[in-house]
Amino acid sequence: MIEAQAIAEVLVISPPRFGDSRGWFSESWNSAKLAALGFTEHFVQDNHSYSAQTGTIRGLHCQIAPFVQGKLVRCVRGSIWDVAVDIRKGSPDYGRFVAVELSAANGRQLWIPGGFLHGFCTLEPDTEVIYKVTVGYDKASERGVIWNDPDLALPWPVAPDQAVLSDKDVIMPRLAACEPWFAM
Repeated sequence: MIEAQAIAEVLVISPPRFGDSRGWFSESWNSAKLAALGFTEHFVQDNHSYSAQTGTIRGLHCQIAPFVQGKLVRCVRGSIWDVAVDIRKGSPDYGRFVAVELSAANGRQLWIPGGFLHGFCTLEPDTEVIYKVTVGYDKASERGVIWNDPDLALPWPVAPDQAVLSDKDVIMPRLAACEPWFAM
């Protein structure tokens, strides 16, 4: 099942699960079945992250041209609050966000197209996230915005003094200080 969100390009994909007394089985990715539903993205790399502590924030990140990434994110252990922020200059949704809870229990996935910032906050300890990307990582193309940018006013599910952040994410600029990386 594919569900459009408040920003049409951001999608929640919920692969069906088939359960019995042993547990359940799911095809987490099936290109033919998703193509029949209109989702035809091509992925080149899978990434896997582990966060030990609740309240770990990763983001807000993106890659600019020529290495613009789309991401299909899923949580395979624990749970996260996952967010996509539209930063396409000229978009009617510029500065708006979509956030969903992804968990090992609900099996949902979030599609974040190029032109969006991406970040997440762990809601449980020992959380693992796997995401497919449409273009490989390129350090020179990496960009980011401070997670708690007051202009974005994201409702992170952690108190600011309890957030666990990387050194890199602590010093990211506000969106207003960045040149436009994407345009409509």
